[in-house]
Amino acid sequence: MNAKNTKDIPETFAELVGDIKPLQQDRRHFGTPLKTKVEMVEKAVQVESDSYFSDTYQPLLPSDGPMRWLRADINSLELKRLRRGDYVPDLLLDLHGYRQSEAKLEIAALLHACIKQHSQCCCIMHGYGTGILKQQVPMWLAQHPQVKAFHQASREWGSDAALLVLVDIGEHPHRR
Repeated sequence: MNAKNTKDIPETFAELVGDIKPLQQDRRHFGTPLKTKVEMVEKAVQVESDSYFSDTYQPLLPSDGPMRWLRADINSLELKRLRRGDYVPDLLLDLHGYRQSEAKLEIAALLHACIKQHSQCCCIMHGYGTGILKQQVPMWLAQHPQVKAFHQASREWGSDAALLVLVDIGEHPHRR
């Protein structure tokens, strides 16, 4: 190399990049967005309903008389009190017009709301219709660990198109 060419080449890196301006950094972060509380609750209800309710499980339910069921560790007097109307439902769920998948989610949400609001009794109105919900709702309720008992509702709460459900609300004092 001749001396003329070496004079044109800068000797330090600072001389090389002296006239360059730094790039502006983007302040956008593309991480996963935080979910809202409503989305979290809906997801929890869906996971809960998927884990508790099976369409293939067939509990032992009566084929004659009114629809009724009692968990094995509960006194039979509770079912009798439910039948007589000693428990008044605090929450009502009307499933008219719902599909099975939607009804399953609504029942899980109702049971979750009963526990959260310390409501011991609720009423689920499934209606007559084609009879699909009338068959499925008792099967789903018998699978849920928080359901103590259920019985066909009295005439004022919907007769044989509805069920009164007794919910285990935990260690909270009982309400009547």
